Amino acid sequence: MSRPAKIFIDLAAVEANYKCAKILAPNSKTIAVVKADAYGHGAIEVAKKLAPLVELFAVSCLEEAIAIRQAGIKQSILLLEGCFSVDEISLAAAQNCQVVVHNQQQINELSSAKVCQPLSVWLKVDTGMHRLGVQPSDVSKAHQALKTCANVKNTRLMSHFSSADIINSKEVVKQLEAFSTCVGTIKDDDIQLSMANSAGILAWPNSHKNWNRPGIMLYGLSPFSECQPQASQLQAAMSFESEVIAMRDVSIGESVGYGDTWVACRPSVVATVAVGYGDGYPRNAKSGTPVFVNNQRAPLAGRVSMDMISIDVTDLQNVNIGDKVELWGKNLGANEVAFWADTIGYELVTRMPTRAKRLFI
Repeated sequence: MSRPAKIFIDLAAVEANYKCAKILAPNSKTIAVVKADAYGHGAIEVAKKLAPLVELFAVSCLEEAIAIRQAGIKQSILLLEGCFSVDEISLAAAQNCQVVVHNQQQINELSSAKVCQPLSVWLKVDTGMHRLGVQPSDVSKAHQALKTCANVKNTRLMSHFSSADIINSKEVVKQLEAFSTCVGTIKDDDIQLSMANSAGILAWPNSHKNWNRPGIMLYGLSPFSECQPQASQLQAAMSFESEVIAMRDVSIGESVGYGDTWVACRPSVVATVAVGYGDGYPRNAKSGTPVFVNNQRAPLAGRVSMDMISIDVTDLQNVNIGDKVELWGKNLGANEVAFWADTIGYELVTRMPTRAKRLFI
């Protein structure tokens, strides 16, 4: 198996990023979000690495929780979307999962379920994201229903930001005020709260509550589109790499790749790299998208194909067949590549297919 396109996951970087989240919010407990296969970084391996540090993991659904539980993870696991059917509730309890409830139907199903032990429940309130959560006017009633439910061990309150990744967002301020108002309607002075995602941890200290929920920052990607001092401390955990497999001279007026979209405007040297959208490199990356080869940047030349890309190395020194190429990683951020592909770094790292082998460091 010699195809050179590979994904390297630096688990020490994940650990360092988790510790960074804790340092930034020393008075909060820190949940490790490993949903979507740890944002494409390998949930089992990441959870095992973080297990000595983490009290609570978070995933999107019960299937994800069972996968890491069967791998030997003992910590409680939070289901961020809750249970999708009443029969999942008993299994969630048996698997030592905590559940989010975000509507009245889930509260009703939780009350009627047969469980082996009561569950810890997180009541999600919609403070402005308008995706999931009970309405602020219904928080007190929902909390009281959960508090008196025999299947509930304790209830915590949470919400989610819509735009914490926008520096100086007025919506963040509105959501924090709405969340504070909701807390004030609950007759429980000791209720535990959670508001901060990665962006909240990094840029909004007043969002740091009892529990924070770092996700993308664990993997070394900034949630911001602009430079942010705390985010600059993060270490990229994923390095997507391949190799140069061919070199050729291209004369003025000759094209490279499908559709003849890149045409040489000078005598050029073009290198072919063994990676394409079949390996997870974005097909809609434009000509000019940077790659990193021999400690130098080179621009993408022409369309991305299933198995290969071409890069213009005319201005580079000593590029040869077999040279390593970093598509994104520690030298070239996934967010920068994502910008050229009209997407976000979250999507690039999360959607990686299985052809490129993952190697854990």
